[in-house]
Amino acid sequence: MVSAVLSMYAGAKTVVRTVHGNSSSFEVKVGMHQGSALSPLSFVIVMEAISREFSCLTLGALVC
Repeated sequence: MVSAVLSMYAGAKTVVRTVHGNSSSFEVKVGMHQGSALSPLSFVIVMEAISREFSCLTLGALVC
């Protein structure tokens, strides 16, 4: 699954639109496409990991 997501974003390019025109295209190396369905999923995955880590720190090793 990870390789499928990585391949979706491999070589992704964008431009910046301003009142003076568009910039030259450049490669996007971090982040997700705007409106991507993966955005909420990745948020939940990261928050779950943070939540588990926080629980281990505050409640001790008994629940980890």
